[in-house]
Amino acid sequence: MKLEPYPTARREATVDTLHGTPVPDPYRWLEDPDSPETKGWLLEQAELFSRGSGPQRFKSRIAELLRSGSVGAPAWRGGRHFFSRRTPDQEHAVYYVVEPDGTERALIDPMEIDPSGLTTLDAVQPDKEGRLLAYQISVGGNEESILYVMDVTTGERVEGPIDRCRYSPIAWLPGGEAYFYVRRLPSTEVPENETQFHRRVYLHRVGTSTEDDVMIFGQGLKMTNYYGVSVSRDGRWLQVSAHEGTAPRNDLWVADLAASPADRPDLRVVQEGVDAQAGLVFGRDGRLYVHTDRDASRARVCVTDPAEPGFETWRDLIPEDPEAVLNDFAILDDLERPVILVGWTRHAISEITVHDLETGERVGEVPTPGLGSVGSLSERPEGGYEAWFAYTDNTRPPSVQRYDARTGETTLWAASPGAVEVPPVRTSQVVYQSKDGTDVRMLIISPADDTPGPRPTILYGYGGFGLSMTPGYSASILTWVEAGGVYAIANLRGGGEEGEEWHRAGMLGNKQNVFDDFHAAAEHLIATGVTTPEQLGISGGSNGGLLVGAALTQRPELYAAVVCSAPLLDMVRYEQFGLGATWNVEYGTVEDPEQFGWLLGYSPYHHVQESVNYPATLFTVFQSDTRVHPLHAWKLCAALQHSSTGDRPVLLRNETEVGHGARSVSRSVDLSADTLTFLARHTGL
Repeated sequence: MKLEPYPTARREATVDTLHGTPVPDPYRWLEDPDSPETKGWLLEQAELFSRGSGPQRFKSRIAELLRSGSVGAPAWRGGRHFFSRRTPDQEHAVYYVVEPDGTERALIDPMEIDPSGLTTLDAVQPDKEGRLLAYQISVGGNEESILYVMDVTTGERVEGPIDRCRYSPIAWLPGGEAYFYVRRLPSTEVPENETQFHRRVYLHRVGTSTEDDVMIFGQGLKMTNYYGVSVSRDGRWLQVSAHEGTAPRNDLWVADLAASPADRPDLRVVQEGVDAQAGLVFGRDGRLYVHTDRDASRARVCVTDPAEPGFETWRDLIPEDPEAVLNDFAILDDLERPVILVGWTRHAISEITVHDLETGERVGEVPTPGLGSVGSLSERPEGGYEAWFAYTDNTRPPSVQRYDARTGETTLWAASPGAVEVPPVRTSQVVYQSKDGTDVRMLIISPADDTPGPRPTILYGYGGFGLSMTPGYSASILTWVEAGGVYAIANLRGGGEEGEEWHRAGMLGNKQNVFDDFHAAAEHLIATGVTTPEQLGISGGSNGGLLVGAALTQRPELYAAVVCSAPLLDMVRYEQFGLGATWNVEYGTVEDPEQFGWLLGYSPYHHVQESVNYPATLFTVFQSDTRVHPLHAWKLCAALQHSSTGDRPVLLRNETEVGHGARSVSRSVDLSADTLTFLARHTGL
C-alpha cells in the first residue's frame, strides 16, 4: 500500500543545552497553536486523516452497546436522595432528586442548559439537609468549572456563576448558609503562565459577593498545591488537606468549629511533611476514623479521638491485608452489633467485607454480582442498616446494588435503563513475568467460542498516578471482541492495583519498569499464541499515551499499530504546558540533573530514529484539552512522519471543542469507531 505524502513540516535547528546535554527540538514551532504555520499544518493533517482512515466501521454497534445508559449511586440527605442517570437516547447523564414520597425530578440536564452537547456537569454536592445543591459545569471540554447553587425545591439558581473553581470540593456547613470551597487566585494577581495554579480555601456565605469571601488556608504554600476540605455531618469538625500536585502524600489539619469560628478556624496538624496519605471520617459514635497508607502500602483503617488526632494516637481497626488494597469503607450502626463495610481490590477485582465496628473482627462479606469493580460505598449520613454501591464488570453495564446488613443480602437497587444484547465473551486473568522477574497481572477478554489460533489483539495499559485498571463495561471492548478480536488490559507498575509500593515502583526514576511491564505483556500474548506482532495493536491515553509512545519508540518491531490519545510525549518540556507542573512529583523535573536524565532517557519525542519502520500510528488529540496540551502529539506526529519508512501510516485526528475528560455520547462513539477502525485495518481484523 503506497502512502500519501505527508504535510510538510519544517525541521528547525533548535537545540537546548540542559545540564551540559544538547537536546534537539526540531518541531518547537508546533508548540504555538495560533501560528498560521501550525494552523495550516493541522488543516492538512485533518485532510490526510479523512482520506487515509478508510470507511468507519463498528460505529452502529458501539452506539447500540452504549444504549445501556448508566446509573450512579445515591447520595442521601434527610428524606431525599440524589443520583445521576443516562437513558439510551441521552447524550449526557441527568442529575435527579427523589422526594421522600418517591417523586423524581430532574435537577440538572446538561442538554437543556446547552443543546449543542458541549456543556458537561463536572461535580455536584447537595448541602447537609438536601435543600440546596452546589454544582459545577464547564463548556467545550476545558474543565474550567463554574460554580452555581440551586434551590432543590424550586429548581431556581440561588447564586453563581463563580469562576476559577476547577477541582474544587464543596464543604457545606449545617443549615446551608455557608460553605468552604477552593478557588484559584484571579489571573490579575499571578504571573501569566501560572493562572492554572495558586489555589486557596475560602469560606463563602450563600447570597453574598465572593469579594466578601474569607480566605482560610493556602496563603504562602506551594503554587501547585491541591486542597481538600470537608465538614463533619454535625458541623463540628473541619478538615483541610494539601497535596503537592498529584503527589501520593498529603498534609492534613483539623479544626474544632465548636471552639473556633468558621472564618478563623484553629487548624491543628494531623500530619505534615510525611510521605504518606491520610483521610478522615468523623464517626457518629464520636470516634475519628483514619484511612491511610502510612506504614501500610495497601492501606488500613485506624481509629482515634478527634480531639487528639495525631499519628501517635492511631490504632488499627482494619489492618493492612498482604494481598488486597483497602479502597473505601462505610459504617452501618442501626444494628444490635454495628458494622463497618470495607471495600477492597484484590489483584484489581473488587470485594467487600463486613467487620465488627468496635473490634474490627471480620464477621462476613457482602455478596457482589460477579468479578468486577465496586465504586462509591455509601450509607445514609444519619446512620442506618443499608449501604449502596455501584457495580460493573466486562459484560454488565453499571448498576447500583443495595446491601441490607440485617439480612446480609445484596439486591439490585437500580439498573442501567437500556436493555442491550451483550455479546458472549470470556474473561481470564493471567500472571506473566516482567523483565526484572516481577509478576504482573493482565485481564484478557476474548470471544466465547475460543477457537484456537492467534487473533488481532489490542493491548491497553496506563501505569501511572496510582490509578487501577479494573474490570468495567466498555462498548468498544465488547465490539472488538464480538468482531473476533482479543482485548488485553495489563495491570502495570505505576498503577494502584497492588498498593502504593506498586505505584512507586513505576514512578520517577522507576518509570522504565512500566514500559518493561508493557513490552513483557506483549511478549506473553505472542508466546502463548493469543496474537502475533503483525496482529498486535496497542492503545493508551494521557499517561497511557506516554506509555504507548515509549512502547513504539523502544520496541517498534513488537507492535503493528498504535493509538496514542491525549498523550505526554515531550518529557523534557512537559512541565511548561497544561497542568504539567503538577506532575513533576510523578515523573520528575528537568531542573534536577538526575531527574532530567530519567526524563530524557525515555521521552518518546527524543527517541525517534531515522529510517525505522514504525508501527501504523494514530494520534487522537483534543484542542480544548487544558490538562495535556495537544502539542505533544503534534510534535511526535511530525517526527514520525519525517523518519518512518515502510508503508504503515502515521495519522493525526485533531478534534475541536472537546477536552481531556467528559464528552457527549455521540462524540465518544465517533472517537471509538475511528480508533477501532484504524486498529482493525492494521492488525487484520
